Amino acid sequence: MTGQQRREQLLAVGRALFAEKGFDLTSVEEIAARAKVSKPVVYEHFGGKEGMYAVVVDREVQRLTTLLTASLQDGGHPRQILERTALALLDYVESERDGFRILVRDSPVAQATGTFSSLIGDVATEVEHLLGNEFRKTGLDPSFAPMYAQMLVGMIALTGQWWLDARKPSKEMVAAHLVNLAWNGLHRMESTPVLGSRGGSSTTAGAGWEVTSPREEVLVVDGKAEARAARAAEKAARQAARAQEKAARQAT
Repeated sequence: MTGQQRREQLLAVGRALFAEKGFDLTSVEEIAARAKVSKPVVYEHFGGKEGMYAVVVDREVQRLTTLLTASLQDGGHPRQILERTALALLDYVESERDGFRILVRDSPVAQATGTFSSLIGDVATEVEHLLGNEFRKTGLDPSFAPMYAQMLVGMIALTGQWWLDARKPSKEMVAAHLVNLAWNGLHRMESTPVLGSRGGSSTTAGAGWEVTSPREEVLVVDGKAEARAARAAEKAARQAARAQEKAARQAT
């Protein structure tokens, strides 16, 4: 077995263990035992489980990013783009179950600086531009596009996490229901939504609402700069991992 073949074997073993047990509960001893090599071999290729984990995560991020980016950049009607993006994520969950479990287990979507969260943030930035254009066409305020992009992408991402274990209904049906909720909601949005429970006027208020003085209360928390810095740090870490992997391949 060549050095590169051994490296790929160790990565496959490590990927399976990280998905099964998580980073903290996976040891170099267990990786070496399952790969039927000695511990020094693992250290020789990766310097430890941290180095191996960085390579595994970087590969998964690249794979999922490629799928999601392609779905967003193929053009077409906004609803078609939404359908493709939802199906792209579910396709990845279905075909790369271990990879997705690694991304969401140790870096859950709810964490602002997690790897998966950073990836979703990058996707939301792409969606932000699409929504902004659509908002302008329909007379909605485009300044709210970043917020709606986070809502939309977060909804799809969290549904993917749920479907990872549920696996029912089919991915096509899950995607159809996602699009139904997202598209019909976006299609019928109010230009100035308010909370009926706070005394505002809402066209979607149910029977029994007494509309008095219309009022809009908007709380805007601008954490974009902080989020961009976190994503930049994650990208730098992934680039370092890729450089290390490239150097290791050249050495072998």
